[in-house]
Amino acid sequence: MAGEDVSSGRSRSASIWDVARVAGVSQQTVSRVINGKAQVSEPTRAKVLQVIAELGYQPNRLARVLAGGSARSVTVLTSDIALYRAAATLCGMEKAARTAGFAVRISVLGRDSDQRDVAVPLNRPGEAVMVIAFDDAGVRALQALPPDVPVAATVERRPDTEAPDPWQVWLDDRGAAAHATRYLLSLGHQMVHYLAIPSSTSAVAQRTQGWQEALRAAGRRVPEPLHGGWSPRSGYLAARDLLSTPSVTAILCGTDDLALGVMHAAREVGRDIPGGLSVVGFDDSPSSAYLTPSLTTVHLDFEGLGRACFGLLHRRLGPQGAPPAVPTWSEPELIVRESSGPPSASRL
Repeated sequence: MAGEDVSSGRSRSASIWDVARVAGVSQQTVSRVINGKAQVSEPTRAKVLQVIAELGYQPNRLARVLAGGSARSVTVLTSDIALYRAAATLCGMEKAARTAGFAVRISVLGRDSDQRDVAVPLNRPGEAVMVIAFDDAGVRALQALPPDVPVAATVERRPDTEAPDPWQVWLDDRGAAAHATRYLLSLGHQMVHYLAIPSSTSAVAQRTQGWQEALRAAGRRVPEPLHGGWSPRSGYLAARDLLSTPSVTAILCGTDDLALGVMHAAREVGRDIPGGLSVVGFDDSPSSAYLTPSLTTVHLDFEGLGRACFGLLHRRLGPQGAPPAVPTWSEPELIVRESSGPPSASRL
């Protein structure tokens, strides 16, 4: 059995020989896949990587260097690893890179980073880079990278061009926000207000755009979104004035953290959730299921997005050097919990 020492009954780490046996290939083929060499077909490469992930095989990087190989590395540029979506994306990138035999370095950019800040961590010519470009700092970093640097990125939105950058991946925030808005309207709410997060570009953010489109399609007026930040406090402060209006019965929030602040403000003014106010968040952070009441939210697979981003980079560094025709990752999903429901008759 791979990964188990039968004679002693103790578990052991999987070896390159275990990978080769389970994948049905030679040890040399596994080595070529780990080191990104040519002469391996795509189906074989995919099979070997799958077995590596299943067995939890960790390539011995020291042995590879002593044998004359190179320990490949990738640098991830991100402005904030405290936010859930950035942390989860980074986790997916790191897991996928480690499985493929890459060391991962993380460079946290300042909010006001410029081109010089981006150049500092890239102290190895030609080193591969992944950028988490969900905000202004990440976008600036992506734009500042020299053209000869192999890069893949996660971005907030699909670029508004006929031929978007094939080395970028994103989630359908726009469609997810529209779906969440339609859900609240279907419960009987006459209006859905939106507490927005900052956009990574000068254009209207994807989540804001989806909310607006759903209201227009339902024949409702589109109020100005409330502009929040990223923290529960910013959600709390933005919601206090809004909740003074009795007709406000539903709020869609750009993140779960904002929703947490809205729920606290609702308790302060005596609004029952969900009877007096329905609240829907975004991102499905780990704590959202354990709030009181538990938070209805949009689940976004940021870890899967991170894996998809590394998959693009790995492909770019490989012999084929071309992006797949259609990048794939999971679609957003609305997770209905206790914080949403029909409005009470007195508020209709």
